[in-house]
Amino acid sequence: MKPKNQRLVLVAAAIAAVLVAVLLAMWGLRERASYFYTPAEIASGKAADGQAIRLGGMVERGSVQRQSDGVTVRFLVTDGQARTPVVYRGIVPDLFREGSGAVAEGRLEKGTFVADTILAKHDERYTPPELGNLAAEHKAGKTLEK
Repeated sequence: MKPKNQRLVLVAAAIAAVLVAVLLAMWGLRERASYFYTPAEIASGKAADGQAIRLGGMVERGSVQRQSDGVTVRFLVTDGQARTPVVYRGIVPDLFREGSGAVAEGRLEKGTFVADTILAKHDERYTPPELGNLAAEHKAGKTLEK
């Protein structure tokens, strides 16, 4: 075989090996992938029960309820169009409060989001792109209730 053909076969084999490695990695991580959803997307049925997802939005004012066990917190996350009830068992971040942005990682169970992790926003100017001007409206005191 000519050296030119040998290089061509070697390059083709390398490309095929990389493609197989990427496909195997994607297949192995498909259950671990966590997609970002807003409450409106959850209300429309885009997220399946039991699927690992991230829920992002604003913590609705007046919705945070701390249970008597001291570690369970229930609250509503809204995007201005819909609300999703969230239950979290654990210590919430210091920056977690009503009227601020939060991202919850967990899964949906019968219409309630069961969070494993709560991430609170850390910068006054940050708002997830999916929420648009919702944070500014929320800070201005406009109500998010329907």
